[in-house]
Amino acid sequence: MLPATASADQWHEVRRSGIGGSDVAAILGLDKYRGPRHVYEAKHGRDTEADNEAMEFGRELEDVIARTFSRRANVPIVTPPGTLVHNEHAWMLANVDRYALDESGAVVAPVECKNRSEYQADDWEEGVPDSPAIQAHWYMAVGGWDYAWVAALIGGNRLRYHRLERDEELIGHLVEHCGGWYQRHVVEGAPPPADGLEATKELLGRLWTAKPEDIVEVDRDRARALRDQRARLREQIKALETELTTVENEMRLVNEAAEVAKCGNAVAWTWKQNGSFSPKRFREAHPELAAELTRVVEELDIDRLRDEHPDLYTEFRARVLRVPAKEL
Repeated sequence: MLPATASADQWHEVRRSGIGGSDVAAILGLDKYRGPRHVYEAKHGRDTEADNEAMEFGRELEDVIARTFSRRANVPIVTPPGTLVHNEHAWMLANVDRYALDESGAVVAPVECKNRSEYQADDWEEGVPDSPAIQAHWYMAVGGWDYAWVAALIGGNRLRYHRLERDEELIGHLVEHCGGWYQRHVVEGAPPPADGLEATKELLGRLWTAKPEDIVEVDRDRARALRDQRARLREQIKALETELTTVENEMRLVNEAAEVAKCGNAVAWTWKQNGSFSPKRFREAHPELAAELTRVVEELDIDRLRDEHPDLYTEFRARVLRVPAKEL
């Protein structure tokens, strides 16, 4: 066990030495904010995410969530002394938010605390979503507990908490899969394959500083295969978008001027005039009123930044993937 008094450098070193609860869902592709590549880069000492306001408030609210859960569920809790390490598999780690205690003061379960937005409220009404549920099971696996608690603050003013019973089959799958992943991608150092997460796309855009003079040589067969696959998928997307628009236009034709379409008492769909405002059409229809309502706003002078500080301008430009139409 790594004690809570350990330095930040020691804590990060231990986290890089194994798989923690927050890594498991990412490895399985069930975390939309982190994927396998994020875990791989972090385990090899590369920074994959900057601290942000949501993470800051999550840390600040953890104690509030824990104390409120303890009071409402009538479950005594205590802050863990540090990082747990599995007694047989040293690569299995757990940083538990709180321990749940029984009447005698013995630790009987981990408690995981989450701060979630109002947009995720529905996910917590019937139980615990996949990602935190997997995290809780990982803690049960590392600590040997029979159950775990997961408590979530929703939208800043509603607490939801659930007790999860130990699932041996799930835990067996997690240990086997993550053990193999750790051996291949951390111990042996093989990079994981690409995945379809938007978060991974953003990560890959940050990992390297583009060097215009560098050229990478690609095997022609591999390049053709990737280009062909991309072209096929783009055609499929285009066809599906056309199909979707056709169906939605049929629904609009049903409504005509009506905003709501119903089947008895149930709403089938709505077509309300509550979308984005069109400044261009408004200016064309009401030029005098538009002039009266136009205000001056502060704006970053991108052209001046580009001309006077070209290196900084380049540093903050996104990397764009473009594929020439010409065949290889």
